[in-house]
Amino acid sequence: MYLTSIKHLVKEEQYQKTKSIVEKFGEPGGTGELLQEKLLEKSINTHNWVYDYWLDDMYLNQRLALPVNSNPAMVFPKQDFRDHKDSLKFAAHLITGVLEYKKHIDTRALPVDFSRGQLAGTPLCMKQYYRLFNTYRLPGLKRDTLVIHETGSTEQEHIIVACKNQFFVMDLVVKEKPLREMDILSQLEKIVKMAENTEERQPPFGLLTSDGRTEWAQARDVLIKDSVNRESLAVIEKCLCVVCLDDPSGMEVGDTSRALLMLHGGGHEKMGANRWYDKPMQFVVGEDGVCGTVCEHSPFEGIVLVACTEYLMKFMTGSPSKIGRATSVSELPAPRRLLWKTTPHIQGLLKASAERLQRLVRDLDMDVHKFEVYGKEFIKKQKMSPDAYIQVSLQLAFYRCNGRLVSTYESASIRRFHEGRVDNIRSATPETLAFVKAMTDEKTSLSDSEKIKRLWDAINAQTNSTIAAITGMGIDNHLLGLREISQEIHMEMPEIFTDETYVASNQFILSTSQVPTTVEMFCCYGPVVPNGYGCCYNPQADHLLFSVTSFHGSTETSSAVFIKALDEGLVEMRDLCKTSNKPQSNAAAASKAVEKSQGAGSNSSSHRE
Repeated sequence: MYLTSIKHLVKEEQYQKTKSIVEKFGEPGGTGELLQEKLLEKSINTHNWVYDYWLDDMYLNQRLALPVNSNPAMVFPKQDFRDHKDSLKFAAHLITGVLEYKKHIDTRALPVDFSRGQLAGTPLCMKQYYRLFNTYRLPGLKRDTLVIHETGSTEQEHIIVACKNQFFVMDLVVKEKPLREMDILSQLEKIVKMAENTEERQPPFGLLTSDGRTEWAQARDVLIKDSVNRESLAVIEKCLCVVCLDDPSGMEVGDTSRALLMLHGGGHEKMGANRWYDKPMQFVVGEDGVCGTVCEHSPFEGIVLVACTEYLMKFMTGSPSKIGRATSVSELPAPRRLLWKTTPHIQGLLKASAERLQRLVRDLDMDVHKFEVYGKEFIKKQKMSPDAYIQVSLQLAFYRCNGRLVSTYESASIRRFHEGRVDNIRSATPETLAFVKAMTDEKTSLSDSEKIKRLWDAINAQTNSTIAAITGMGIDNHLLGLREISQEIHMEMPEIFTDETYVASNQFILSTSQVPTTVEMFCCYGPVVPNGYGCCYNPQADHLLFSVTSFHGSTETSSAVFIKALDEGLVEMRDLCKTSNKPQSNAAAASKAVEKSQGAGSNSSSHRE
């Protein structure tokens, strides 16, 4: 499967070299068999043999900064706040919704998810939900740590509110009574007033969390030498979530600008320091109506983020705000401003972090695009899987722009397994290459019937790859396991994993994920390699929403050019379907839209994804 996935993506000479390496690795009594035996032994003694390997490789070993590179964002519909008080009422209502949702988690009242689409009805592992609010990504010099607090811990009865780059502790339980919504609003108002006091203003320490992981770990080691800083960090690291009260950004508010503000806050000159990027759930409420969630990705996938945020959006619109009620606690203690001890050295670290974040902000090229010619209903009428169809259209767009296909990542949920996260669907298949060539290089020499046959071949290949991945038969996690166990038994790294083909096959120039929503919002994330694209898509009945990112620093990419090629390809694919679509023999399999939304949003950081 590995050889098939890369043959058409590398030169023949390189392929032959890789083929002989792979055959040697897999020969009877060879290295592959030995490592496979070790992996089988490990699987007997663990719930999920790949989970720790995957978590380290995908996230904890990665050294790049979290904003853009790793943390995805969910962008809420723009809110029409009449004034500052309106935005605080929204925030208070949102926090109330968070507490309601957390109650469902703590009491194990969340209904079990079941798979939909292909192989529907399988119960799915719920563990990711129980890591939404009780986890924290602690920076390390070489490897980060995912800290997991005990669910329902009394240490976790507070949230952190960020306002004007200051951090405040809001206790959610006072005198053993939980705060009501009016109390929360009252506390938020106090926080805003306190944040406006310039005399007590602290340096923007949130900037340090936006830096590279090793740089932040080094800075943290400096900070904790002082007990004041140690205490402030301990309070943040144990909070339920962070709520960021943003000032107006001054940017024209459209889909793209809102997405940028969620991903990186616009840098230190705007809201980039009004964040704490290590915390998995960070809610942003902007005075100008720009709202959403920024997530540290290591504890959970996109579908869990979608489920939580959709619950909150429905709570916000469906349950009346309870601002009018009397306070539940007569004398609320004022929220506490977190204090920091700084030195010239720490000031230098903050300045360096600010500059690096600004470079990242300048480099990100984002385009959020609504394709309105048709949506998933048209695709379903062709008896095709919308996800497979969109994946093929992304390959067509990339080929149009670059004249080749590249290693592609599409996240596929493996939550059918205990502690399952995702595996990879390698969407750049030989069948897809044949189709995109039919629509470009060979366009004039091939008949429409040949083109539609190739489209069906591509759709079927994509569907089969998807089924393999979601049922645990993908190749990426298995190869990762073989690679990592070789290091555990102190073997010299097998040549299959040092071979240039394997290295290149894990550089995902096209990193994609379907993150469908039932309420109006969308997900976005950055590319996972410097010369790559991040593409998150949300198929709706009558339109398709794409969030495409790349880096200005690469001469090989342009988000606007990619979107233009995507638009053209989607229109051509529709025209082809309208003129000649007769489902092929294997169409029945493809017609069941494979539901990978359960694993959506694993923004492939591996490698870096």
